[in-house]
Amino acid sequence: MTYKDTCEYLYSQMPMFERQGASGYKEGLENSLLLDAHFKHPHRQYRTIHVAGTNGKGSCAHTLAAILQMCGYKVGLYTSPHLVDFSERIRINGQPIPEEYVIDFVEKEKYYFEPLSPSFFEVITAMAFKYFADMEVDIAVIEVGLGGRLDCTNIITPILSVITNIGLDHTQFLGTSLEQIAMEKAGIIKKGVPVVIGETTPETRMIFEAMAAEAGAPAVFAEDMKEVLSCKLTEKGMLYHTQHYGEITGELMGNYQKKNANTILCAVRQLEELGYMFPVSCISGTPSQNKEVSEGFKYVCDLTGLKGRWQIVNTAPMTVCDTGHNVPGWTYLSEQLKAVTCDHMHIVFGMVDDKDITGVMALLPKEATYYFTKANNKRAVSENVLKIYAQELGLKGYSFPDVASAYEAAKETATEKDFVFIGGSSYVVADFLKNCI
Repeated sequence: MTYKDTCEYLYSQMPMFERQGASGYKEGLENSLLLDAHFKHPHRQYRTIHVAGTNGKGSCAHTLAAILQMCGYKVGLYTSPHLVDFSERIRINGQPIPEEYVIDFVEKEKYYFEPLSPSFFEVITAMAFKYFADMEVDIAVIEVGLGGRLDCTNIITPILSVITNIGLDHTQFLGTSLEQIAMEKAGIIKKGVPVVIGETTPETRMIFEAMAAEAGAPAVFAEDMKEVLSCKLTEKGMLYHTQHYGEITGELMGNYQKKNANTILCAVRQLEELGYMFPVSCISGTPSQNKEVSEGFKYVCDLTGLKGRWQIVNTAPMTVCDTGHNVPGWTYLSEQLKAVTCDHMHIVFGMVDDKDITGVMALLPKEATYYFTKANNKRAVSENVLKIYAQELGLKGYSFPDVASAYEAAKETATEKDFVFIGGSSYVVADFLKNCI
C-alpha cells in the first residue's frame, strides 16, 4: 500500500469519531490494553506527561513539548485531530512520523488488530506509543483524545497529569453537567502522580480535590498559583509578566492563551520540583537563566508544528484562522474579535453537529458579514442550516458549499483594511489550510 492508501484504510476501516460522530466512538480500554500487551507495553520505556481538558489541551501539550525540546530532550508528541496530514498527530521533536513507518506498521500488524475491530484512535494510539519506543524518546507528551477515564491513552502512568479546564462539550459521552465531565477528565489522575489543574468552578474543584485525595495525588490548582501576573498582545506575540520566569513572549496569540500559559508554567514548576527533565538552567528560577522556558513559548509553532491557534495567514487584509469550536472556546474568541480594529469583518464559519450551535452563534459579532460553509466531514452541519440559525440571531451572510469557495468570496469582497476570520470548527480550519494556503 502507498501512504495515501494506508491512511484511507485507517479512516475507512476503523470506526472514527472525528468522521462519523457517535457511531465511531468506542468506550473502554479493553482493546487498548490488548494492543499494549501485544507490543510489550512500549509506553513504559519512556516517561510521559498526560494532558486532558475541554479546551487548551493542544496548546498546553505543544508548548510543554517545545520547552522540553529546548532543554535538550528527545520529545514525542501525540495529539489530535490533524489539520493537514495524518502524520501531524505523531511527532518527535516536531518532525512528523515518517510515511514509511505508518505503512509498515499497518501492513505488519493488521493481522492482529483487525480481529479486535478496534477504533481508529485505538490503532493510532498503539502506533504512537510503539513509534516513540522504537525511536527511544526521553519523554512523550500525550494529549487525551476524548474525556479521560475511558480514553485509550489512559493506559499510561505519567510523571505528571495536566487538566486544563472543564466545559460543556461532548455531553453525549461525558455527561450533561460540569461535575460529570470533571469526573471523566479526572479519570487520568493516577495514584501518587501530581496533577496540575488549570481552571475550576466551585462544582469541578470539589470533584478534583476528592478524586486527587482518593488517589493520593498531589493536586496543584494553577489559578491559585498565578504564575502569569499580567499579559498583553504585542506585534511579536503575547507578552507575559510572570512570577518566576521574568518576561516571556508567547508565539500563540489568542486571548485564551493567558490561562493556558498559567497552566503550562505551573506544570513546568512541578516538573522542576520533581527533579525530572530540566537542566540546571531551568531550575534556579531567575529570569536570566530561563532561556529554555522562554524559547519554548516563543518558538512553539516552529518547534512542534502547531497550527490553527489564532494563526495569522495574511496581513492585507489581516486574515486569521482558529480552531475554537465550542462555547467555552468562543467565549474568549468573541471578545478577541470585538477588540479587532478594522473597517469591516468577514467571517468564514462552519460547525459540526455535536456542538452547541446556537450557544456558539449567539457569541458571534452581529456587525460582521458571514460566509456560512461546511467542512469535508460527515458531521459537518449544512451551510443552509447554519444560515437559518444565523438569521434567527440577527446575523447576515451567504451560504457556500465548501470552505474554499467561502474563503474566496470573503477574500474577493474584503478590502486591505478589513479583517477575515476562518473558524467555528477544527475541520473548517483544516480544509482552509489544506486548500487555500
